[in-house]
Amino acid sequence: MALGSSATSVASSAGTAAVSVAVANPSTAASAISTVTTGKSPLEHAASAATKQDCNFLNALGPKPICSDIPVPTIKDMSEPYPGPADSLPTSK
Repeated sequence: MALGSSATSVASSAGTAAVSVAVANPSTAASAISTVTTGKSPLEHAASAATKQDCNFLNALGPKPICSDIPVPTIKDMSEPYPGPADSLPTSK
């Protein structure tokens, strides 16, 4: 019973510590949430937006470039004209 109570108080104080860190450092909390949610830090999002490329700063640890072009799929126009009444030629009587 004492072990369960001890574990509960440790978990509670860890949760309280995490909340107090998030309140004390909102930019760090936002950065952590962004990284977990999107896989990119806010600075990587800013670099990607500024360069119009996909940037990942961890690529600097390997042979890949930090920012790389975003592949754009080719688009084939499959639309067809849909003539309406105004598109028909006037007939003379």
